[in-house]
Amino acid sequence: MAARSIASLSISFGLVSIPVKVYSATESKAAVGFNLLHKGCGSRLRQQYICLKEDVVVERADMVKGYEFEKDRYVTFTPDELKALEDAAEQTIDIVSFMPVGAIDPIYYDKAYYLGPDKRGAKPYNLLAEAMRETGTCALAKWAWKGKQYMVQIRVGNDGLILQQLLYADEVRDMADLHVERTEVAPAELKLAQQLIEQNAVDGYDASAYVDEEKARILEQIDKKIAGKKITVAAETPAPSGGEVIDLMEALRKSIGANKRQPAAQAPAKSTGKAAAKAAAPAEAPARKTARRAAAAPAETPKRAARK
Repeated sequence: MAARSIASLSISFGLVSIPVKVYSATESKAAVGFNLLHKGCGSRLRQQYICLKEDVVVERADMVKGYEFEKDRYVTFTPDELKALEDAAEQTIDIVSFMPVGAIDPIYYDKAYYLGPDKRGAKPYNLLAEAMRETGTCALAKWAWKGKQYMVQIRVGNDGLILQQLLYADEVRDMADLHVERTEVAPAELKLAQQLIEQNAVDGYDASAYVDEEKARILEQIDKKIAGKKITVAAETPAPSGGEVIDLMEALRKSIGANKRQPAAQAPAKSTGKAAAKAAAPAEAPARKTARRAAAAPAETPKRAARK
């Protein structure tokens, strides 16, 4: 299925204008969801909006959007007026400066988008991409989108340009507020810690090597419930006590020793074994779920919430 753009814009690069299309780069995979049901009959429940003044249910057709400019005083807007507010923003991404690729702390990263060239935009698009690749730089730009102006980073990916929305300073909490305690690090401890890091080091992050094992575990338990089996609660692992005293040197030595004895095929960074098996499981899941649903009596089996 061909990718669908969500907007057509232009990148302003000096006196050069580069027509581009914007595409969502990420897709949120929700956690396992459970629906609210009526305990008596098992039917789905629906939310309602209640007027706080008249204490009556308000239907969607009778709703309008408003902005509170003073306490309990609102100015309302029609759908056309709201659309006009968004459309009034300039459809451009204005580059304001260039900087080294690693100059922006990832703590400021928000949502990512792909940028693709629009009609007659391929040449300037590739020119900008190649120039940034050769100089090892990224662009800092301004982008007005859906009622907000974003500072964004434009960087070169493997196959084209990536637009990364950035958070403003007041949207990122200051870690200094945690008052992290500083302690002395002994040279021997540091050497063992570095050795442990080297044993677990890999060249890069392969996202396809990992799956959501917690989600798979919950779905497996839900399948058991559908089949009429009882879900058992696993024994809870006690949380480590903040006052627990450990021999750090001994813990590091044991960790290094355990890594040496661990077969290469099961090293955590490789994500093989259990994770790989679960990654292959979705191809067999529909047949398994159908068989389990058939085995469960419809009148007595609670209907499973929508699985995403």
